[in-house]
Amino acid sequence: MSKIDATSAPFAYDGLDRVIHEKARLGLLTSLMAHPKGLAFADLKQLCRLTDGNLSRHLQVLQEAGLVDVIKGYEGNRPHTTCRLTKTGRRRFLDYLVVLEQLVRDAAKAAGPDEGASRRLGIQPV
Repeated sequence: MSKIDATSAPFAYDGLDRVIHEKARLGLLTSLMAHPKGLAFADLKQLCRLTDGNLSRHLQVLQEAGLVDVIKGYEGNRPHTTCRLTKTGRRRFLDYLVVLEQLVRDAAKAAGPDEGASRRLGIQPV
């Protein structure tokens, strides 16, 4: 049996990290990328339209993977949780986006000019 490499399996998209690829976590990482100093738990909850429980669980997964820091403290007498991307999280998310961008290009190219996808995405037909 022959070994398949990246050039013989161009649609494997190995860089699509399962930890990142889930819809809610994509939204969380995008929100945190746009706010390098971090966001309050309540702000993330609203931006990504998640419940407290869902947000907590997704943040736990991202934290266990080393992608986000969750900082708990107090503002006055009230508990306050801030979340932000780690350096590793930022790098892995950017690497993920490169692979995702390639996937979009490949799909638009496969759809062809008649589908209009290439035009909508600003991709020139080859």
